[in-house]
Amino acid sequence: MTHTKHSKLTRPSLGRFGRNEWAFVGTGCGNIQRLARQLIAALSDRYQCAYLDADHTPGAGLPEALAAGATAEYTDAIHSRRLQVNASWGTHQFRRIFNETDLIFVNGNHHEAAAQVVIIDPAKKDSLHRRLAQLTNVRLILLADDETQVFDFVENILPEANKIPRLRLDDQAGILRFFEMDMLKKMPLVNGLVLAGGHSVRMGRDKGAMTWHGKPQREYLADVLKNLCEEVFISCRPGQEVGTTYPTLPDTFAELGPFGALLSAFREAPDRAWLVVACDLPLLDHDTLDFLLKNRQQRRTATAFESPFDQMPEPLITLWEPKSYAILLSFLAQGYSCPRKVLLHSDTLVLKAPDPAALTNVNTPEEAKGIRLEKDMEHK
Repeated sequence: MTHTKHSKLTRPSLGRFGRNEWAFVGTGCGNIQRLARQLIAALSDRYQCAYLDADHTPGAGLPEALAAGATAEYTDAIHSRRLQVNASWGTHQFRRIFNETDLIFVNGNHHEAAAQVVIIDPAKKDSLHRRLAQLTNVRLILLADDETQVFDFVENILPEANKIPRLRLDDQAGILRFFEMDMLKKMPLVNGLVLAGGHSVRMGRDKGAMTWHGKPQREYLADVLKNLCEEVFISCRPGQEVGTTYPTLPDTFAELGPFGALLSAFREAPDRAWLVVACDLPLLDHDTLDFLLKNRQQRRTATAFESPFDQMPEPLITLWEPKSYAILLSFLAQGYSCPRKVLLHSDTLVLKAPDPAALTNVNTPEEAKGIRLEKDMEHK
């Protein structure tokens, strides 16, 4: 047998700093800073944006605490928070810091990024020539001043250069439109996950196998999700027989309940958002879940319903964005395995359900009897 040193894991699509990072290359820092500010101002209502640059101001010394030997200094200012560190950051540290950021703009004069915008500026032609090795994934070309042609040395290294969009540097509307369309194309697809791995101790029987709509509840909910999601899985315990035509997703984070099921789903597909529903929701329907999806905000960690019973976010009828994977893992590392706690302490959009009764969960035979009586009365 071939020896495998490490477990095979599906890695999320990340650049050096995070998802959707862009380096602006080929012009002066002032132009790059202005362009980044314009884009951030226009996009920050829909996406969490970040900007990376460098400061080479002569004579700028270390803050006093760092000069004394501290590795970090945090300042809670009136309008912002500032963290300064006296340590070198690598890819893993950057990704942790920018995990919740949707769109990262980078001054390419100081940092490289996974995708590049090349600016054809005659004043910085020599500088651009020295940076050709950085041009690994050019997606947009901007023409500064009166330039009408791309420099030959740039054309020669770009495969299918004629297919790369070209705009003028002062075309703010066109540049904004380019990034808006790119972000729409990159919106994470949504997978559905039916949580059916519980022990159903209070019910005394498998809640996922209970029949409310002429079929096992886990199958019914999977059918509902099928019309809303890219792929649908049924979460279960390892070795659990669920008897379903849908693919199952056994927990790979053992004995953590729904928290482990959610982590197992992200381990399977870390670039997908996951619409999670518990199997003990007999009144949950297509319209309720469709409302959740239509009101989704990609800039948030998750989109959840407010529970009509305690006014808290309902974690088991929630759309979890890909950025929540690292957040869930960080909570686990701190000794927490409660998905509701993650929602309460993250940037969560909480919605009121159009029909609060649809969020009713059933955990005991008495509650199940009450729901059946209500449904019987509806049909009379």
